[in-house]
Amino acid sequence: MKRLFFLLFITFLPLLASTSTIMKLEIKGAIGPASSNYLKEGMAAAVLQNAQMILIELDTPGGLSSSMREMIQEITNSTFPVITYVSPKGAHAASAGTYLIYASHVAAMAPGTNLGAATPVSLMPTPMITDLNNSSPSALEKKVINDAMAYIKSLAELNERNISWAVEAVKEGKSISAKDALNYGVIDLIAEDRNELLRKLEGRSVTISGNNIILRTEGALIQTFEPDWKIKFLSIITDPNIAYMLLVIAIYGIFFELMNPGSIFPGVIGMISGIIALYALNMLPFNYAGLLLIILGIAFMVAEVFIAGFGILGIGGVLAFAFGSLLLFDADTLGSRVSIPLIIAFSLVSLGFFIFVLHFLIRSRSVKIVTGVDEMVGATAEVVELNDKRYRVRCHGEIWYADSNTTLKVGQKVRVESLSGLVLHVNPIKE
Repeated sequence: MKRLFFLLFITFLPLLASTSTIMKLEIKGAIGPASSNYLKEGMAAAVLQNAQMILIELDTPGGLSSSMREMIQEITNSTFPVITYVSPKGAHAASAGTYLIYASHVAAMAPGTNLGAATPVSLMPTPMITDLNNSSPSALEKKVINDAMAYIKSLAELNERNISWAVEAVKEGKSISAKDALNYGVIDLIAEDRNELLRKLEGRSVTISGNNIILRTEGALIQTFEPDWKIKFLSIITDPNIAYMLLVIAIYGIFFELMNPGSIFPGVIGMISGIIALYALNMLPFNYAGLLLIILGIAFMVAEVFIAGFGILGIGGVLAFAFGSLLLFDADTLGSRVSIPLIIAFSLVSLGFFIFVLHFLIRSRSVKIVTGVDEMVGATAEVVELNDKRYRVRCHGEIWYADSNTTLKVGQKVRVESLSGLVLHVNPIKE
């Protein structure tokens, strides 16, 4: 019996050893620093767990060029195959996603998906074309486009894919369906789902660093790499909507703390939000004009409280705040922008906060004090007793010790001039 088990173990050992592991990554949404870190850590995890290949399920509108290039360097320098699969149906790999497709060792798409529109976009202002008959790009635009065309062409040559269409996708912003992409040699195959993709990958030959590798996907163990809390946190704060909210909350909190020193809570929230917002802005390309317009808009709304006018400063502040919010992030560069309803909501809340709430706080400061020790000065009191050359007076229904430079009589009306500890200094009221 033992010999039989031993023979079975020897027989099936090669089959067990040949079972490959596939590390699956899901990249959804705009390409950014979080996506780059996620891919980098996923590649490292694949090496530690001795995975035979990496499968990236991609659905992106594009994103940052810097993050895209970091991801492409990870893919092109990988020692094992990287398969990029645009899925599910209805997904797309626009802009930066097109470069990732061209950089992958195997490119696949699900039916009903598309890729393309890879023209680079910059937040840098470019000269306006004044001559309608002359639509030629500026020198800066030419440099950016030529660099992008050379980059995607090199990726196409590296993986033997359609070069002419890649250049058109950058130069003219063309897009293409999954079926046409397969016909034109942009991708390697079309698969309905992940199971069909693995079946089609079985036995496929891939060249990596001059070595031919045969993919073994039949019966492969698929292990999904989940991002850790740092990547999730980075993904949240680098979302344009979250970064924008943190920036505005920071301005509110710090301003409220300056108006009411000692409140502590608004200042703490404002400082924490400000630090996180600055970290996010450091990683995201933003428009300085938009940031300055937001600050200018808030300054105008604050000025409306102190300067009597016809509301021009308040209206101008809201408009500057709204336009600055629109200009802060560019959708073509990041792949997403600040939500319009969110901008409208913050603009109206800012108007209400700075014009009504702040105005109420300032008016409350100017109201005469009616309680506490400060209210005692100037109050009228009545002498009720003379005791050891010190008087006792009734003020606001309470009995106080008092002294005076003038001789007083019981029942005489006096005015409180100052307070020293629990002793009032009083003088008689001249009738």
